[in-house]
Amino acid sequence: MIEGTVLPTGPTTHGWTAVDFAATPTASAPITWGQRALWMAILRKPDYQPKINLRRVVAVPRRAPADVLRAVGALLTRHSSLRTRLRTVDGELRQVVADRGSQPVLLVPADTTADGVPTDIRAADGVRADTRAADVTRVADETAATLASTAFDHAEELPQRIALILVAGRVRQVVIVFSHTTVDFRAAELVLRDLRLLLLRGSIDTPAGMQSVDVAHREHDTAHRRRGERAVTHWVAGYGRLPQETLPPVGPPHSPRFRRGVLVSAAADTAVRMIANRHQVTSSTVILAATSLVLAKWSGNDVVGVYTMVSNRSLPGYDEAIAKLNQLGMVVVDLTDRPAFAELLPRVWSAAMNAYRSAYYDPADMRTAFEAAGYPYATGINAHCYLNDIRLTTDADLFGHDTTPARVRAALAGSSFDWTESFDAFTWRTRIEIVDRPGGLGLALTADTAHLPPDRAERFLRDLDRLLVEAAFHDVPWPWL
Repeated sequence: MIEGTVLPTGPTTHGWTAVDFAATPTASAPITWGQRALWMAILRKPDYQPKINLRRVVAVPRRAPADVLRAVGALLTRHSSLRTRLRTVDGELRQVVADRGSQPVLLVPADTTADGVPTDIRAADGVRADTRAADVTRVADETAATLASTAFDHAEELPQRIALILVAGRVRQVVIVFSHTTVDFRAAELVLRDLRLLLLRGSIDTPAGMQSVDVAHREHDTAHRRRGERAVTHWVAGYGRLPQETLPPVGPPHSPRFRRGVLVSAAADTAVRMIANRHQVTSSTVILAATSLVLAKWSGNDVVGVYTMVSNRSLPGYDEAIAKLNQLGMVVVDLTDRPAFAELLPRVWSAAMNAYRSAYYDPADMRTAFEAAGYPYATGINAHCYLNDIRLTTDADLFGHDTTPARVRAALAGSSFDWTESFDAFTWRTRIEIVDRPGGLGLALTADTAHLPPDRAERFLRDLDRLLVEAAFHDVPWPWL
């Protein structure tokens, strides 16, 4: 076992190895604005950190010519972000890049059953190959969960933990758990893309994109500082228009205080696509508009604030950057004139564009500006709604969807709801996640039970579900529900 590394317990543990890397020295840099935003959240709620570790699994092609450990070493050499630790230097948190060192790698065999019989032998005796593949996938998922279950020591650990899942001595899966302080969802996918290329080709000829230290240096130039200042001004003005609470309290909180429930709706999946096609907007815009209407109806507020996550990948060079660039955006939706659903769509799209343009800022400057205006900022719980669309695909393709009114409305009756988790503390009074689910669109709501107790929370999601279906077939006027 390598010192300071989390080692899973149980019969699957085989041992550790390490991958050495050596690269051109890279100067240290301040942390990026995206890193600072996450670091502030970690300091507020350190116990929540393991939940935001990013788990990824890459299947190794059977005919991949490259040695897997060599490919991992080449990956770390290529991307300085993967060799970066966060350390306090002269009282300031900075990114410190290692030019030489070792990455611990856990080796986990997945080729024996509980009775110790190799799966290859069992397969030869008639066990189906897909059963074998399912076992490997299960071991990979369990290993990823174990590696992600503890917080990273950012000052000492590299920002990823790696395991290799083996069958008969051959690597079948590569498990990588990333610290979210160094990569966002897009950066993680870029790293996995490069790993696949290294496994297949052994090398990559094209240069790597910007790294985290490059982003940090750029954020300190004049143009980016001014862009950040404009974003802060937009936020302060927008926040001043919001009510004190998006949803009012309705009673004492339950214990645990926060509950998460998921509604899965085939009807909403079809309806969102139909609306997006008819009005030529994105499916995310449709969901944001519907959420704004339900929030307004339930609260009685004329102005609704919905926070969302923005990738910040539109600036030159940022599309391929290996860094944490995503930050919160704030969408302010004015419903004073009680628009019909169709009227609201272009308004929400415009508000979302303003939020996207104003989601790139220094959180330290934002805190200073909010405090000067007398507004709360990063206090540990936000009184407004956070909507996060984390579907793998957000296309509006209607292929295979029956769009007849009778079928879609019949599907609405089949929407299912289940409670999944409970929390004593949470960052948002109300958080809605749009997730992929087999058989439909997943609407996941995590809410403060003092504002949305369990029965009301389920009804909130069913109102959202029903609104989407109605808007798919006719324009829905105020009062909307």
